[in-house]
Amino acid sequence: MTIWTILASSAGVVALAAAGSLLLPRHVHVERQATLSAAPEAVLALAASNTGYQQFNPYLSADPALKIDPFGPATGVGSGFAFDGKDGTGTQVVAEVRADAVRYDIDLGPMGQPTQTIATRSVDGGVLVTWSMDADMGFNPVGRVMGLFLDRMIGNTFEQGLGNLATAL
Repeated sequence: MTIWTILASSAGVVALAAAGSLLLPRHVHVERQATLSAAPEAVLALAASNTGYQQFNPYLSADPALKIDPFGPATGVGSGFAFDGKDGTGTQVVAEVRADAVRYDIDLGPMGQPTQTIATRSVDGGVLVTWSMDADMGFNPVGRVMGLFLDRMIGNTFEQGLGNLATAL
């Protein structure tokens, strides 16, 4: 077997792996829920505020040195913050506030632009809070493979955030 045969075979395997990764899901959804003893309005008031969000920000729990730089209005659409820490840098901005949810646009630069939503629904004993993220992994083979692990990676973070939110209320 010549070096050219080995190189051609290796290139073929890499090409097949890259093509195969495009069969993986492009869109990824991660979601966690918790029932909290609070009013939906109290949850949404914290969620829609750049400083209120910091009261339950799960990334602050994992990275006490996380740098947060609030910008825009104190609350509502356009309220946001820049962050820089061990898990990356980017921005998070309140993109929509509804009677039952707050949606954020997140910019992670080359890592992507997912959206997150904190939604509420009144239930017996309080409020059901659903924290979710939607990401488009595009046609990037590495991104598609990474999408397989996002639920495990981000889900734990959302669980921490829901616990923080329960404490903050």
